[in-house]
Amino acid sequence: MGDSRKPADRTPRSGKRRFPAASGAAPDPWQPALDPALLHALDAALAARPGDTAVGVALSAGADSAMLALHAAQAARRRGLRLHCFHIHHGLQAGADGWLIQAHRLAGLLGADCHSRRVAVAVDGRGMEAAARDARYAALAGLAAHAGVGHLLLAHHQDDQAETVLLRLLRGTGPLGLAAMRPVMERDGLVWSRPWLDQPRAAILDCARRFEALSGWRPVSDPSNGDARYARAALRTGLAPVLDARWPAWRETLARHAQQARHLSDWVDEAVRDEWPALDPSADGRAFSLAAWRALPAPRQVAVLRHWLRALGLRMPTEARLQAWLRQLRGVHALGHDRAVRLGHEGVWILVRRGRVLCVPKTQVE
Repeated sequence: MGDSRKPADRTPRSGKRRFPAASGAAPDPWQPALDPALLHALDAALAARPGDTAVGVALSAGADSAMLALHAAQAARRRGLRLHCFHIHHGLQAGADGWLIQAHRLAGLLGADCHSRRVAVAVDGRGMEAAARDARYAALAGLAAHAGVGHLLLAHHQDDQAETVLLRLLRGTGPLGLAAMRPVMERDGLVWSRPWLDQPRAAILDCARRFEALSGWRPVSDPSNGDARYARAALRTGLAPVLDARWPAWRETLARHAQQARHLSDWVDEAVRDEWPALDPSADGRAFSLAAWRALPAPRQVAVLRHWLRALGLRMPTEARLQAWLRQLRGVHALGHDRAVRLGHEGVWILVRRGRVLCVPKTQVE
């Protein structure tokens, strides 16, 4: 991995300028490129941040994250916040070195520090998309910790949210899984914020065109976004045009479904939290009593497992995988003696040991 304190491979470091507080600040030269609704969403996301603290942006150098950084720079300037940009170099595309350079150039234009890190993507049964995503999130968390950033902004927008709902529906993740991406989540000691989940990508692309006209800086384009071998790209290139032609508001509709599913998910989580102490959870929340869990009615067993995974920052499994887990957890001996239960999910194992269900990183077992 590259040093988080400087760009990898001797890429010129962006300037160390800090944003002054709004009072007496010089006019922002990029103001004409900004979108009022996008900026308002950023202001709302940062409203609780105290002045003279740091906020980060995950910056791929694509149009979405670049415009998020642009609007975050304006919002940070108003509030006297320090802005850091974090770029992850996966090494999966021939143009990745150029993307890193573009990210640092943009940070320089915005007066923000930029940190980059190279990661190796280990492809396993999860597939390339999931492996790259997990590597990226782990690296972002590491860079944020090094820079002293506790709040990180992500550029997911309404189009992304609608695609996620549709993909989860096709994967069979169940009604709670349709909550899709949450506007705010806490993971790895970091607050991850998605302020643009109700903002259309068309508005972001308009900003990108205006910014390019003002600055000459052009966002990068990842060819994998149009590669139909990947599920999301297949949806965008094959299914989305059909939906656009027949149901042009499908993205807004599915984003509303996500919000409704999130309300249901929050209600279920609140109910589960009330009974969670009865399951004798460990202090770190990574283990609970198998016997106490099996004493619950079947629907609440499912709710507890989902709540547990979400609390650990893990994504929801498909319905088929969840049902397979339930069969094993319900069938194993109460102390786990009759068979080895080892359920793989993302980068963890779910195990049964001495009458406890526990979640451990795969590196601790293999």
